[in-house]
Amino acid sequence: MNWLSKLSETYDRSLALDIPDQDKPTPINHIPQNAHINIVIGGNGDFLRARVLEKTQIILPATERAAGRSGKNPPPYALADKLQYVASDYAEYVEGDKPYHGDYVKQLEQWCDSDFSHPSVEAVLKYVRKNSVISDLVGEKVVWTGDDNRLLTKWPQDGDEPSLFKVLPKKEGSTNQGGALVCWSVEFPGDPNSDTWLDSDVQKSWIDYENSKQTLSGVCYVSGDEQPIMLNHPKKLRHTGDNAKIISSNDWTGFTFRGRFTDTKASSKESGLQGVSIGSLTSQKAHNALRWLINRQAFKNGDQAIVAWAVSGKEIPEPLVETTKFDLDDFSEVEEAQTADSVTAEIDHTIDIGQSFARKLRKYMAGYSANLSPTDTISIMAIDSATPGRMGVTYYREYLPQEYLDQITRWHTEFAWFQRVSKEIPQQGGKPKTVGVWTPCAPSPSTIINSAYGDIVSKGNESIKKNLFERLVPSVIDGLPVPGDFVKVALNQARNPAGKKMWEWEKCLGVACSLYRGFHIRHPQIANRRKFPMSLNRANASRDYLYGRLLAIAERIEEVALRAARVERPTTASRLMQRFSDKPFTTWPTIYKQLDPYMRQLKTSRPGFLTNMEKELDEVMDIFDATEFKSEKSLSGEFLLGFHAERLFLKSKNKARSQDVTDSHEE
Repeated sequence: MNWLSKLSETYDRSLALDIPDQDKPTPINHIPQNAHINIVIGGNGDFLRARVLEKTQIILPATERAAGRSGKNPPPYALADKLQYVASDYAEYVEGDKPYHGDYVKQLEQWCDSDFSHPSVEAVLKYVRKNSVISDLVGEKVVWTGDDNRLLTKWPQDGDEPSLFKVLPKKEGSTNQGGALVCWSVEFPGDPNSDTWLDSDVQKSWIDYENSKQTLSGVCYVSGDEQPIMLNHPKKLRHTGDNAKIISSNDWTGFTFRGRFTDTKASSKESGLQGVSIGSLTSQKAHNALRWLINRQAFKNGDQAIVAWAVSGKEIPEPLVETTKFDLDDFSEVEEAQTADSVTAEIDHTIDIGQSFARKLRKYMAGYSANLSPTDTISIMAIDSATPGRMGVTYYREYLPQEYLDQITRWHTEFAWFQRVSKEIPQQGGKPKTVGVWTPCAPSPSTIINSAYGDIVSKGNESIKKNLFERLVPSVIDGLPVPGDFVKVALNQARNPAGKKMWEWEKCLGVACSLYRGFHIRHPQIANRRKFPMSLNRANASRDYLYGRLLAIAERIEEVALRAARVERPTTASRLMQRFSDKPFTTWPTIYKQLDPYMRQLKTSRPGFLTNMEKELDEVMDIFDATEFKSEKSLSGEFLLGFHAERLFLKSKNKARSQDVTDSHEE
């Protein structure tokens, strides 16, 4: 129940935030809904005009039952509702579809007869009693009828469909015009605020009317105080068409075992539920706050929604984004060549960029820490639905501010590696050019899943993707080790460039290095924990790391030679990368032999560059232990760290080693 308490408190705090009223949570006794038709009437209930609305979400008053309405006889909303409810002439235009106008008018009459009536509501009641809603809309060419004077379900003519057919959802190719939701504007002389869904006085009128009703009261198990008890809890949390509920207790058939409880539908209305009671005010506040948070700042993965927030309403860093989303100082990434696929960074890869990166990240997080009170509560909540009508809380944690910031900082520091990201370069007199750049950051869970599992999650298997995400979130939020299968799959993707576009493979390469580095920092066995610097480590004498460096040097030599000859094709190192990682000692001679013609070509055209590459090769070979070099043991993921670090070093313009004038144009 603690999540309900925190959400309820969040609702109260949000009302005091310095933001526009329309950006605050939905008022109690109201729900959001998409409106399709706006009818404008005068203060005496006369029809004036109507129009179709496109992508318009409104806040409409609703009873407890209507807020979670479903079943065969769904109750009406209080003011704005579907044509099936508001039009008394609905039955004249639709055959076989039950009208609900009687219940709608009865509820409006009770509101207008109360002490909390409002002139705009009274005007709507006068108009809907005139039995002309559909006929007025037909005359305005808002809704459409056929030759039989029935509402059309399909547009029979050639050309574009009318506006209403475009905004309404289609079911098996048919459109139900009776399902269009109508909202009201009431024009009074001298009153500029005619839209009832934006009128705070109308909202207050309904809230006061609902609160005045005699309802079942009891102890709220969340707040501990006496208040009206809610039996039918709200839905529409993730979007206006969401029918799943987190709290649902209104099913009275189909159960095989109820334990000690003997609740019935009748007894629950008389005395509440025997197991637990939740107050109406608490439930509405909590659900409205959660809906507001999801629309405002949640990460969504299909039906899965994950949101992190400070109960006080203060800003906190998002937990499930890559580091590039944070406003850290730029590392001066620049483009290397004239092609959009080329990537580089003006960074000295012979020093540990990780130290500078960690300092900038800590400084960034310190800004949030200074703004948050030490006693503030930060909550993280994930919800998901297994069926269209049932939803569950799949993850919930609470943190003190410093604890939360420390965990986020740990993830972005320990899993930081150079990642390929897109960047727009301004162009004179034209559109910005999108290029790839390498920047130090931790990848987001979405990037990890898409890179590691590729086709498995891209082909619409939402259940697998959600499961993978749920397994990865604790590594970000709780500081747990990344599951080993994530690392294994990511490494296999990076080892096999075949069939991938260059940018796609480079993304896989960055993610694999990030996971391998972070996994060993948090290795479940303390003896196996290692820290790899985020730079080219010339002191690393590991066989796997050195073999990775060799492959990167071979790739660079052939790459520059091919570019000079204006030939575009994968390098031998790229084509044999998978084989090389399995059998490096027997594969290396094949790769090196293939370099011979390119090295002879570069000896004439790029002598300075070739000299540097030969020195780099000699340096790596000198570090090798002879026995280790001849081993046919397959390479671990550390091979990719050496390959990636050497590759970025060789591509960097600001290399630690000097280059001749001719070579500077290539590098």
